[in-house]
Amino acid sequence: MHQVNLQEAETHLAELIEEAAAGEEVIITRNDGTSFKIVPLGGIEARPKFGSARGLVKMSDDFDEPLADFEEYAP
Repeated sequence: MHQVNLQEAETHLAELIEEAAAGEEVIITRNDGTSFKIVPLGGIEARPKFGSARGLVKMSDDFDEPLADFEEYAP
């Protein structure tokens, strides 16, 4: 755990952020005794975009036709 006061945090913010990103707990304390913790947020996961696979999937013209292998099971 790394604890610094607010003035020191202002001058070394980039370094403190790198420490927090590496997994170290960083605490910043104000003069009135209030403390704050720098915590890395989880990465944003990419969500698939609707329609992004358009044109990549092809279906044959006889897709809905019964299969010859299953004729004996058909009613």
